[in-house]
Amino acid sequence: MSGSGVFIALILLLLVGLTALAGWRILDRRSETRAWKILLEAPPGERPVFDPAIVADLPEPARRYFSYTIQPGTVLHRAVEIEMTGELGLGTRAEPNYRPMRARQILGLPNGFVWSLQSAAISGSDGTIDGHSWTRFWLFNLFPVARAGGPDHYRSSFGRLVADSAVWAPASLLPAEHVSWQPLDSNSARVTVRYGELEQAVDVHVNDEGAPVRVVFQRWSDANEQGVYQLQPFGGDLSEFQHFAGYQLPGRVLAGNHYGTPDYFPFFKATVTAVRFR
Repeated sequence: MSGSGVFIALILLLLVGLTALAGWRILDRRSETRAWKILLEAPPGERPVFDPAIVADLPEPARRYFSYTIQPGTVLHRAVEIEMTGELGLGTRAEPNYRPMRARQILGLPNGFVWSLQSAAISGSDGTIDGHSWTRFWLFNLFPVARAGGPDHYRSSFGRLVADSAVWAPASLLPAEHVSWQPLDSNSARVTVRYGELEQAVDVHVNDEGAPVRVVFQRWSDANEQGVYQLQPFGGDLSEFQHFAGYQLPGRVLAGNHYGTPDYFPFFKATVTAVRFR
């Protein structure tokens, strides 16, 4: 084969490879869109509204939490969509390498969530639905740079789902067959959510008014020096509370791995720009 023939063959192989990568990215987006639509689907029937009597038997800090975050008479929506901007730390505690981000998220406890990110040339999503989970991020929408899944990842994702729901979807944590509360002290209570074989506890710390100013839990995570899955503290500080259609939710969240330890790295710094209930 002549030199020009080799060059043409290489170009063709490159085009085939790029086309395959583009198709792979399209499949990821379709999967994300399907999961989002599933979480948006509302069950049939009339939607109940919040009555403080629903939480009358809960520990006092939990009652305070619900009284602050949900106004009486507010429709108890099944899902919530959040839009946010902020910074994402792509490095380490010593060198955070914060990058600007835009993201949107849907929470539908206990079924799942999707978090869709755009940060400079990096885009993709984290999520869980129908008993499986994923991490899928791309560079320039063409080159895969991070992919993960499997049983350990699913367990970790479920922990995030419960914790994020405590932040932005309080109605999903009202007393139910799969949700229970227990007191910790005068300003904190623990909510435990069960779904299939999974169980996750999250500690919600409130101030005198009932605003959830801190959320902490033991997360099944491999974000450690050994890169192995283990239970380790994850948490965040919540502030700048705003009113959204009968709910009072934090507009600012700083969160990260190893919360409350010298290794704490707040890699997630988000400011809420919109909230919609479904």
